[in-house]
Amino acid sequence: MIELFKLLLNDALFSAVPAVGFAMVFNVPTRMLAFCAIGGAFAHSLRTLCIYWGVPLEWATLVASTSVGLIGVYWSRRYLIPRPVFTVASIIPMIPGSYAFTTMVGIISLYSNGFSEPLLATIIENGLRTMFILMALSFGLAIPSVVIYRGRPIV
Repeated sequence: MIELFKLLLNDALFSAVPAVGFAMVFNVPTRMLAFCAIGGAFAHSLRTLCIYWGVPLEWATLVASTSVGLIGVYWSRRYLIPRPVFTVASIIPMIPGSYAFTTMVGIISLYSNGFSEPLLATIIENGLRTMFILMALSFGLAIPSVVIYRGRPIV
């Protein structure tokens, strides 16, 4: 149990940094940077906890991004700031950069070294994983606003 707590604490600390960095790049108000850090730490820790419990990475990402979306709706209503200020910065630590990089390196290797079945399998596996994680992130951020603001008129 202590090991899990250490894992989650370490994960939260190191995922808060890119969330705040991304928020600073896009000029989020200074008083909201703490919320971006909390959101990023919460989302990545929740995803890590789901993975620890045996949930596949893509579904864990959907759960974490949906949770961040719900928290973002609450914070945006409370502080009267647009929801993407909190949510987009909070999901940045969950972007599948290593899978996308492996896919791109595989494609370049496929072009330069020629075709091989294991290389093609690696490219397809990492590319599909990247695509499904990105879909989970986008659907997870959209689901809370679709559910909560369902009755709101468009115009």
